[in-house]
Amino acid sequence: MNAMTANLPPLGIGDLILPTPIIQGGMGVAISLSGLAAAVANEGGLGVIATAGIGFAEPDLVTDFRAANTRALRKEIRKARANSSGAIGVNILCALTNYEDLARAAMEEGADAILSGAGLPMNLPSYRPEGCRTKLIPIVSSGRAANIIARRWAERFDCLPDAFVVEGPMAGGHLGFKLEQLTDPAYALDKLVPEVLEVARSLEARHGRRIPVIAAGGIYTGEDIRRFLAMGAAGVQMATRFVTTFECDASTAFKEAYVAAGENDMVIIKSPVGMPGRAIRNQFTDDVEQGEKKPYRCTFHCIITCDVENSPYCIANALLCARRGRFKHGFAFAGSNAWRATGIVSVHEVFDALREEFRQATAAFLAAVPA
Repeated sequence: MNAMTANLPPLGIGDLILPTPIIQGGMGVAISLSGLAAAVANEGGLGVIATAGIGFAEPDLVTDFRAANTRALRKEIRKARANSSGAIGVNILCALTNYEDLARAAMEEGADAILSGAGLPMNLPSYRPEGCRTKLIPIVSSGRAANIIARRWAERFDCLPDAFVVEGPMAGGHLGFKLEQLTDPAYALDKLVPEVLEVARSLEARHGRRIPVIAAGGIYTGEDIRRFLAMGAAGVQMATRFVTTFECDASTAFKEAYVAAGENDMVIIKSPVGMPGRAIRNQFTDDVEQGEKKPYRCTFHCIITCDVENSPYCIANALLCARRGRFKHGFAFAGSNAWRATGIVSVHEVFDALREEFRQATAAFLAAVPA
């Protein structure tokens, strides 16, 4: 972080300037839609609409999965634009079977940024039409992944990532790590951020343009923000803290599950898509852990890596049921700090709290520095 001040600095991603260096993490299956995204954008951050399961309310979801989801994404971007003049981004998982459709739609609708993880978005630039100003931001879990993407984009598309989000193992939902790496200090976010910063600085030196690095995964307080900005990150991505807001697009029951959770309720599950995931423990997760199969039929095969034939349950259906508060049939994904929520507040109150926490943390840090 440059000359340290008590105020949150802006975040610049090319010509996209965010007054506040906070990107709201995308939370799929209808947790972060236009409601949350617009509220975050109004506070100066990047509000993000998640595309996984976005077409859940479309009448033709089962009969025309691709068209339903693309249409729903366009609707949500337009709703967010109608309710905010701030920056609106879209999160698209590489593992989605309709990835290209969603990427093209987001660019056509003028999304300010596409954030893409759950795999390496190797061909994302090929979908960006000439003159499109949408920023392309890969979500990575290592410097190696950042380097691979940057090299591929430079060689094949003559472009570079506009920024990197580096997500550590304390994030919620599906995690880009092996089970044993989740608690290995070598894979902590504090280790990963410098690794990706090194890649970004090398690219900057070779290509003469700034590539900001955004830290993500387990970031919950203003003190967390201060620490990663001091490390060299240009901003942070936060998701879990925005769940327990009035504007979050999930049901009240979903939000209350966060408030009611204790620290020991944060569990790692084995997801049908082949990745570990962090969730709030409940009877559903206990049943699956004990080998109880939840019968279902797959109508549209939404995730490329899902083992449809052998899966104990449908991840999309389980998450959608949770989003609606029907926890008998599903569970809530959550970051490692979800248990810290004490009530449901507004997005504005969250930002006010983060700013104050950042000011206090910065003052305490400066007071501890020898004169």
